[in-house]
Amino acid sequence: MHKVTLALLIVLLAGAGLIWLQALLSKRPSKWLGLILPIISFGFSVLYLLNIADTGSLWQNSLLVVSTLLLSNIPTLIFLAIYFACREKMARKAQLEKMNIQDLN
Repeated sequence: MHKVTLALLIVLLAGAGLIWLQALLSKRPSKWLGLILPIISFGFSVLYLLNIADTGSLWQNSLLVVSTLLLSNIPTLIFLAIYFACREKMARKAQLEKMNIQDLN
């Protein structure tokens, strides 16, 4: 395998593993476990902001900050989407179980 192909495979496997871990943590009873990866991802996006070089222009600096925030928070948004989807599914399941218990009484 070429080095580029191997590196791409490693990145894809790591991404799939993180998505799987996020889904696993989001399905836990504690809501805080599912927020670990989004918080870490947001922390990295703040670190990216601290590494922006001054271009000398306020307009360019502002555009650079906004684009860095948007691009570096894509993983955060993906993790949050997985979190809210899993939590909503759990809430719907709990509500259905509650209705079934009430029907039995």
